[in-house]
Amino acid sequence: MAGTDMARFVGFKVDASDGHIGKIDRHSEYVGRQFIVVDTGPWIFGRHVVVPASLVARVDEENETVHLSASRDQVKHSPEFESGRYEDDVALLQVIERYYDGHT
Repeated sequence: MAGTDMARFVGFKVDASDGHIGKIDRHSEYVGRQFIVVDTGPWIFGRHVVVPASLVARVDEENETVHLSASRDQVKHSPEFESGRYEDDVALLQVIERYYDGHT
């Protein structure tokens, strides 16, 4: 989904390759990288996860759903997100990217 304005999908539902995981809470761009922050709600105790926009497999605008190429388990075990930290923490963004690169 390179080049896509992911900000317009804030509020959309998010489905992993094997089921629903939450909704897009916000979008961020940093030095040519795009990420979405997914609010997982009660699925994993209200945790927020950062997902590289490159994992967006497709967007169903009619049903307001973003589909990821990652599984629920991959998202569940992704690196811990600390609100306000990732936007300017290049090292953390690289950890998140490496995590998903090794699991997709």
